Amino acid sequence: MFAVFETGGKQYKVSVGDKIKIEKIDGKVGDNVTFDKVLAIFDNNLISDTNSLAQKSISAVIIDQNRDKKIIVYKYKRKSGYHKKNGHRQPYTEIEIKSIN
Repeated sequence: MFAVFETGGKQYKVSVGDKIKIEKIDGKVGDNVTFDKVLAIFDNNLISDTNSLAQKSISAVIIDQNRDKKIIVYKYKRKSGYHKKNGHRQPYTEIEIKSIN
């Protein structure tokens, strides 16, 4: 059994027990979160009807709130001596899927 849900402008395919990194959401480590925007559920048959999916949800627990590894952003223009180096660390939330309701 797996489900597809949306959060943070991205879609994720998950099963019970999966650990995934999503865009940062509010909450502390150990908090329970519920995702109501379920797009599809597959349990021997595909459920994609919007009326039946409106009653479905995905329960998860927050494992970690952290920042990803650094990505270097480097801007350069030749012959003019211009160069600019920046780094960026994207915050994320790691969750573990507990149940698909």
